Amino acid sequence: MKAILNLFVAIATQPAILVALIAMTGLLLQKKKATEVVQGTIKTFAGFLVLIGGSGILSNSLAPFASMFQSALHVQGVVPSNEAVVAIALVKYGSTTALIMLVGMIINILLARFTRFKYIFLTGQAMLYVSCLTAVILISANLGNGWQTVILGGIFEGTLLTITPALCQPFMRKITGGDTVAMGHTGNIGYATAGLVGKIFGNKEKSTEDLNIPKGLSFLRDSTVSITLLMGIVYIALAIVAGPHFVETKLSGGTNYIIYALVQAGTFAAGFVVVLQGVRMILAEIVPAFQGIAKSLVPNSKPALDVPIIFPYAPNAVLIGFFVSFIVGTLSMFVMIAMKTTVIIPGVVGHFFCGAAAAIYGNSEGGRRGAILGATVNGLIISWLPLLILPVLGSLKLAASTFADTDYLVPGILLGKLGNLGTMAVVTGIILFFLIVLVTSVILNQRDKTSD
Repeated sequence: MKAILNLFVAIATQPAILVALIAMTGLLLQKKKATEVVQGTIKTFAGFLVLIGGSGILSNSLAPFASMFQSALHVQGVVPSNEAVVAIALVKYGSTTALIMLVGMIINILLARFTRFKYIFLTGQAMLYVSCLTAVILISANLGNGWQTVILGGIFEGTLLTITPALCQPFMRKITGGDTVAMGHTGNIGYATAGLVGKIFGNKEKSTEDLNIPKGLSFLRDSTVSITLLMGIVYIALAIVAGPHFVETKLSGGTNYIIYALVQAGTFAAGFVVVLQGVRMILAEIVPAFQGIAKSLVPNSKPALDVPIIFPYAPNAVLIGFFVSFIVGTLSMFVMIAMKTTVIIPGVVGHFFCGAAAAIYGNSEGGRRGAILGATVNGLIISWLPLLILPVLGSLKLAASTFADTDYLVPGILLGKLGNLGTMAVVTGIILFFLIVLVTSVILNQRDKTSD
């Protein structure tokens, strides 16, 4: 049993394998030729590896950014990092986490099959992290680590990962210009909020992608060039503030600190280029392959994919969102220092990926103003809500890291508060959440029939 569980976790937490298997299933259901099945499966697998590799390059190039930032400001505190806090938690909650994840995937597929929310969540590491958060909170709420926790946790996770892509889909249609792919990330609540803020307060006519650039600077329209130049300025400024001694002894291994900063900026831009190539490969293969599943197993279903999938649609918004979100996080940190609360140090990776996506969502409905306001609101959420989730994480509240994205923070805080009220409250809350989604689906379907 344990070997089977370990194999399931190994497959499900490797999105490249998981999505390749789903692509293969879709192609087989369409009765494609063996050569087409092999070609589509391998290209999907390779495309996801390219995407993951690009994301890794981006994350690795941001690590020295974070180190120089903390050294320059001499601050200590809690750094939101999903990977770090999950690594700590899995030591104690690993088996329960894996079982919750298995039940959660089943619930997600069942809800996609029998409700109007046709989104199959395919970001494996995100599913694992949500499972881990759920296990930690439920066990800390004295539910134990038996079958009750697994079933309840799976219902909670599967429902959450079905409904959050649905919140984002109206904006995804605007961003991608179609309705074939959904957002499968754990920042979806923040992205939908950013899109709504952009819609209410923005100006759709002035997109981030239509910035007027003088002819003499037309080379800046190339995203690789503009990203390298902008990040180069930022990295060099940070390296100067942190000081050559710190950079050369702690980070660069003796390489001149200015040269090191330039290389990191170029590496960041290279990671972005790799991500864009991976996105192109995935969309070319997974969407057609998914039609087989949509027709046979889960009619009209859509794959919910990881956040970089939208970066090619608004590269200017990506940079705007990152810087706005990070500045908001930094200002929030100074306010926390003044208030003498626990200090949440802005996580560079979280502010990059979530801030970028929030700006893209804000831009889709509110242009440049929407992008800035959307990234600002999302930045405030991921800066301040970690203070509220720490008390409900049991022994993990003593760790030097915590969860970073809105879909951990908002549901996690609500679930934790219910847990504080007792076992019956948390059980009732999870079942009610599941039933609300079912009833909402029925009501919306009836509304659509009436309007027809």
